[in-house]
This record gives sequence, structure tokens and C-alpha cells, in this order.
Amino acid sequence: MIAAHPQPPRDEREVDIPLDGRIHRGTLRMPEQASGLVLFAHGSGSSRFSPRNTLVARVLGQAGFASLLFDLLTEGEDRVIDARFDIPLLAQRLVGATAWSAAQPELARLPLGYFGASTGAAAALVAAAHEPRVQAVVSRGGRPDLAMDKLPRVTAPTLLIVGGLDDVVIELNRHAAARMQVEHELVIVPGASHLFEEPGTLEQAAGLAAQWFARHLAAPRGAAPA
Repeated sequence: MIAAHPQPPRDEREVDIPLDGRIHRGTLRMPEQASGLVLFAHGSGSSRFSPRNTLVARVLGQAGFASLLFDLLTEGEDRVIDARFDIPLLAQRLVGATAWSAAQPELARLPLGYFGASTGAAAALVAAAHEPRVQAVVSRGGRPDLAMDKLPRVTAPTLLIVGGLDDVVIELNRHAAARMQVEHELVIVPGASHLFEEPGTLEQAAGLAAQWFARHLAAPRGAAPA
């Protein structure tokens, strides 16, 4: 028997985001009465279909947060290795997607957070340094060292999550954390490698992210109470 093609969740839909004159596809997950919006920045060689980021978005949705996963690069750009590591370009695209979300009536009033993985974490931190609307940042297995010169300008409380088996990245995150002047925390997940592929480790990281956003994404100033 051939299994039926799985249908997307009822709170999920595809969106088109115009960035730099091109359309970038995205997946918007919008739970009822969302208390915030988290934009995702994926790592090099990945896309909005990243199973790891999809799992995190699902956990955030269960915690009441909307999420936007979108392709930072076009299909042609994604085949160019240099573009995958072009942190300023990736950050620019994230800022552009932030502006797009602010223009959507259902998203405009939601407090904003960024979730970045691997090189996407550097892009999220660079974007946060230029985007005062962002109230919280979470990095999973990230490379914040690639944004070292921008870290003192980040004003959003930042959570750095690293796997306990990822020795090199742990040290890179420690050096980066020392440069930050805003509230921040480095959490090491025992038994996790760089991709958090070990059973239960990615779920633990997702839970930590949900807690951080619940703690720091507050209602916008001047917003009327529900």
C-alpha cells in the first residue's frame, strides 16, 4: 500500500518573500494567538526544509510562537560555496525578511526573535546588531565568531546552545560570548555533537530555545492588552 502524501499542518503555509529583486520561498507557521514571531537563519548547504530547524519550529509552535523558515539564498546562489559563507549577504536577507514580516498585518505586532544554526547564527547576530526590533536571539551549534566585530552592538539577549561533543565550537562560542555586552548565556548540551543528531539532544535544544523566547519576547511597547 502506498502511503498518502503527508499534508502540511493546518497552521502552516507557503509564502513568497521579495528580497534583492528575487522571490525567496518561505514556510510560515502561525499558531492561534501567537505570542511572538521567530525568524530562522539556516546554516550553509541547508534550506527552509532543514529537518532540524523544522523540529525546532514545531516545538516553538507548541509554545505559542509563530515561525518563519525561508531560503536565504536563491537556488543558483546556493550552489556557490562562497555565497553560503557570505555572512553580510545572509544578514542582509534576514533584515529584509524582517521588514517583510513587519508589513504583514497578522505579523506586524508580534515581538521578534531570531534563531540561527551554524553559519546562520552569525547572520542572525549581524542582523540583530542592525535591527532594534529583535528582542531575543538563539544560536544552535552556531558560529558567532564569524560575527565577532558586530557582537558588542547586539542589544537582544542571546542564548548560545552548543553540543558537549563539539569541542572546537564550544571554544569559539566562549570567545564570542566574552565580546557580548548584552545579557547572554552559553548552554552546553551533554552528549550532543555539532548537528545534535544524538537521541533527545535536538529536542533539548528546542526546549531551551522555547524557554528563552518565552522569557524575552515581550509585548510591543504601546500594544493594547488582549
